[in-house]
Amino acid sequence: MTTIHYRYATVRGQRLFYREAGLQGAPTVVLLHGFPTSSFMFRNLIPLLADRYRVIAPDHLGFGLSDAPPADEFDYTFDALGDLTAGLLGQLGVSSYALYVQDYGAPIGWRLALADPAAVTAIISQNGNGYESGFGEEFWEPVRAYWAQQSPETEKALRQALTLEVTRWQYLNGVQDESLVSPDTWYHDFALLSRPGNDLIQLRLFADYANNLPLYPKLHAYLRETQVPLLAMWGRNDEIFIPEGALAFAEDVAEAEICLLSGGHFLLESHLDAAAGAIRGFLGRTLA
Repeated sequence: MTTIHYRYATVRGQRLFYREAGLQGAPTVVLLHGFPTSSFMFRNLIPLLADRYRVIAPDHLGFGLSDAPPADEFDYTFDALGDLTAGLLGQLGVSSYALYVQDYGAPIGWRLALADPAAVTAIISQNGNGYESGFGEEFWEPVRAYWAQQSPETEKALRQALTLEVTRWQYLNGVQDESLVSPDTWYHDFALLSRPGNDLIQLRLFADYANNLPLYPKLHAYLRETQVPLLAMWGRNDEIFIPEGALAFAEDVAEAEICLLSGGHFLLESHLDAAAGAIRGFLGRTLA
């Protein structure tokens, strides 16, 4: 049985929670979760990687079991979350790693890669967007309206994303057999979203997501220049980040591997075996 350690580290005065497993001397894989979840989303994947790799999965500030200072006491931006993640990896002595990004984990991971390209040995993007073509138009319409003008009306529309109904939708949308997805997932996430003051944290990050788009040209240049080994593993039925976002990676990485599975946004809940097989195969070929 795999031994998983549940740990905390203080970075820039903030207490961050992270899961760690595997051998210290093995190649490192860093798992960066998305919205609205936490490292909890990797609970089943970690044991499937830890026999070969050192696996580290942090909770971003404001998520999971990490600190969640009020939005008026901490400036929640993706720059700040990226800086905290880099600080954590530095404390853990991680200077070289493969990067797994999903949803919000993608813009955090892109910042890590752009700041230290030599550190990233490989990238796995699981519904982690890096292209304009990857946005699902209907889902992102209220978010773009909030970017354009933050008003009571646009905020009200965006707050729907913080409800139990929409949290459940994110897990089940595009999944052919909904019985494969445990209700623990959306109830777990919704309980953390519902903490006092967390709504303002999430609204701040919704607003700041607009600043990820100007980063895309730098990301594409980085991918073209480094040709970093890349696996884009996507739920083809995802309406948040659509499959065009996966296919676009091949425009910049000549040997990018594209794997489209018949699931939605959270593939590890409905397609764990297929996803883990693709990940292990990719890492085995790449890190060897």
